[in-house]
Amino acid sequence: MIGVGATLALLTSFYGPGFNGNLTANGEIFNQQAATAAHKTLPFGTSLKVCYKGCETVRINDRGPFIGGRQLDISLGTAVRIGLYNRGVDYTRVTRLS
Repeated sequence: MIGVGATLALLTSFYGPGFNGNLTANGEIFNQQAATAAHKTLPFGTSLKVCYKGCETVRINDRGPFIGGRQLDISLGTAVRIGLYNRGVDYTRVTRLS
């Protein structure tokens, strides 16, 4: 999908409320404040730099999103820190770091 070093615009949303404390697809406990994300196919542990108004490096630890057209789900905390929280869903600039 996206090779190391490649940058794409991905339709990104956030999740957290209602999922905090649940298990993620890789077996970790979901922390809605952590710098983590869900993607349908990228390997667990993949690092992505996600930019909107600001940028943050996240680690893939879950699968999703499962709402039509969305390509990346970031944690609530990451959405707040990069400025996506109030918008909810929008395109972000995503660079694969590993």
